[in-house]
Amino acid sequence: MIKIINSLIVFFIAANLLFALSDDKDKYGKEITLEEKTNISDILADPETFIDKTVLVEGEILDVCPMMGCWIELKSDGEQGKIKVKVKDGEIVFPKEAKGKIAKVEGKVYKIELTQEKAIEFYSHEAEETGNEFDPASITGRVTLYQIKGIGAEIDKE
Repeated sequence: MIKIINSLIVFFIAANLLFALSDDKDKYGKEITLEEKTNISDILADPETFIDKTVLVEGEILDVCPMMGCWIELKSDGEQGKIKVKVKDGEIVFPKEAKGKIAKVEGKVYKIELTQEKAIEFYSHEAEETGNEFDPASITGRVTLYQIKGIGAEIDKE
């Protein structure tokens, strides 16, 4: 009887080890619970209908916050477009090496409304972080942004 129990223990340890080794995704934050994906293109086409809704999106990582890893931008499944996934600073840190990989992210869609002055500050800060050029004259009025507050993510290892 002891041999059977020991054999079962060894079997379960080996199975768990094999399962862990075969996992081809890095996980960040909370475990993803949603199964049905929402197209990023659907969110971008009608963002107001998704406000405060928890969604599961998937896309190629176009950019990662180079300072603290506190955001990623995911490419839309449509012709053009992208959506930013923002996480609480330090709660999740996305690696810079994730750029170009596929990510699944669960989070809540939210809206940011900025005055012209705040929008200039926002885009100036973003340009400073990423090393991109920004022309403040390109902001001519109020700006509304839609983002996802990420709570959990899985990023392909390859």
